Amino acid sequence: MAEAQEKVEKVEEVSKKGRLPALLLCLFFGPFGIHRFYAGKIGTGILLLLTLGLFGFGALIDLIMIITGSFKDKQGKVIKNWSTP
Repeated sequence: MAEAQEKVEKVEEVSKKGRLPALLLCLFFGPFGIHRFYAGKIGTGILLLLTLGLFGFGALIDLIMIITGSFKDKQGKVIKNWSTP
């Protein structure tokens, strides 16, 4: 019984932000970090803006994370839903 309780996975909270807007912002404005500003990550948004998406690699990694549904907002909630509620 104790093993079953240990195997219970932590439920991730889902963000109110939409994945489609984040995807489109990253796709068209990824090197400028606009998708990070949308997610509330102002500090890393400024970093991507000043380095042109960490020379493209940071924006590409974010794009892959958004497509797979593992990109998180400022509060650490996963941006999973394709549209905003």
